[in-house]
Amino acid sequence: MSTPATMRAALLVGHGGPEMIEVRDDVPVPVPGPDEVLIKVAACGINNTDINTRVAWYSKSVTEATSGEGYADADAADSTWGGRGVEFPRIQGADVAGRVIAAGDAADAGLVDRRIIVEPWLKDPADPTNRSKARYLGSEADGGFAEYVVVPAVNVYPVETGLSDAELATFACASSTAEHMLQRIGLARGERIAVPGASGGVGSALVQLARRRGARVVAVAGASKMAQVLELGADVVVPRQGPEHDVAAAIEANGGPFDAVADVVGGSAVAPWLDGLAGRGRYVTSGAIAGPMVELDLRTLYLNDLELYGATIYGPGLFADLVGYIERGEIRPVLGGTFPLERIREAQEAFVRKEHFGNLVITL
Repeated sequence: MSTPATMRAALLVGHGGPEMIEVRDDVPVPVPGPDEVLIKVAACGINNTDINTRVAWYSKSVTEATSGEGYADADAADSTWGGRGVEFPRIQGADVAGRVIAAGDAADAGLVDRRIIVEPWLKDPADPTNRSKARYLGSEADGGFAEYVVVPAVNVYPVETGLSDAELATFACASSTAEHMLQRIGLARGERIAVPGASGGVGSALVQLARRRGARVVAVAGASKMAQVLELGADVVVPRQGPEHDVAAAIEANGGPFDAVADVVGGSAVAPWLDGLAGRGRYVTSGAIAGPMVELDLRTLYLNDLELYGATIYGPGLFADLVGYIERGEIRPVLGGTFPLERIREAQEAFVRKEHFGNLVITL
């Protein structure tokens, strides 16, 4: 098929609020290199990285909770997840679903015309386990908030499924993050895990993936979303009312302390969750929506032989496993709403308000 010279795309032109996103129709269509493919984007999910990068929340100079507005005191030099600056303009969007329409000379031509999703971590092909060389789609490379995107062919995964494009765009970031968290702590069948923030993209994926492993899941969610979290497979859902109460209610519902906590909320709840772990319990985090600065009583850590884990860059094989889960119906999409590209500012504002359940997706 013929490819136009220009495309519609949402350009992030600087740090700040949603006003820093400009939707234009004169952006050059990218050309794939020898090892790359060109994808016609059908849908692209929104995730916390999009917001955090736009507002420069990753900067060490910012100590507040995630916000949809820019931080006046942020240092632009370390405003990405990896402690580097953003090259503007940047097309964000990591959760790409679409179809391959062209391949570079050294790429697999069999990918052309295949329906695919994209693994968002772009790793050095010669040194894939080197974290310092990893880039993220939509952060260090242009992403999927555009009609077309170029990615390395090795990041493209054909998917055989009856799910819609918007549903497919809910998985890449949220579900891979959740699976990585559970792999980090080695969650096993029969173990008891708490999932704060269970109604968001990563939280809803954690509930499903922990249940897939045969764990007992006690989730925390807003009262209006509790029934939906139960439908995903949580054994118990307690209403979110505040850090201390959330933990106490979850422990009571579980009949005692937890083997593990998988947390994307952070903030003042971290210390109570650590207190809620059994001896040799594990705490894993991949986010800090409620704030990155926490109090830690080292006595809680060492007297209970606790283990603390961070989860960002996962190893080889995880994304291929995830695609298998999708194709076999072992996890399902949690689509909280869709927006056209022209309404991306509104979509990101809705994402920050956290009134939705699951994932929000931009459709093209």
